[in-house]
Amino acid sequence: MVRIKNLYNETVLPAMMKSFGYKNVYEVPHLVKIVVNIGLGEAVDNSKLIDIVSSDIAIITGQKPLIIKAKRSVASFKLRKGKPIGLKVTLRGNRMYEFFDRLNNFAIPRIRDFRGIDPDAFDGSGNYNLGITEHTIFPEIKFDKVKFNFGMDINFVTTARTDEEAFELLKGLGMPFKSKQ
Repeated sequence: MVRIKNLYNETVLPAMMKSFGYKNVYEVPHLVKIVVNIGLGEAVDNSKLIDIVSSDIAIITGQKPLIIKAKRSVASFKLRKGKPIGLKVTLRGNRMYEFFDRLNNFAIPRIRDFRGIDPDAFDGSGNYNLGITEHTIFPEIKFDKVKFNFGMDINFVTTARTDEEAFELLKGLGMPFKSKQ
């Protein structure tokens, strides 16, 4: 079993049952999935970019990404319908917990001038959104082999009904939030 899953079962679950007054373990919020999105507007001009970024994101997440294609043509962006413009990876189960662990313990602390992640990026229904500007913070990526720097949006989808429940869940799992002022 994965370390984060054990942490949830042994520490976070009992603490949340006590603090929120849940009567059943199935009421306690849990992490459902992590979705990693990469938008590549530059791929309109350079089609090889999708392959380069796809291989890097596969190394980071341990899963092959889904290529997102344009839904409609936009002349001002030189974009045609059906042209690849992004990548998406949905992580569930053990891969999700392993990615969460690597993100919190290895990648996020490598961000320059890091003082904690923003605790106000919840969407109102218990999901958290995190934006990363450089993929090179992940230890799996070798600096000398990087051909293109890209950022990504990471969405943490939980079963929490409120942002407070989701905050306590992610904080209990080890997410390094800034202290609220």
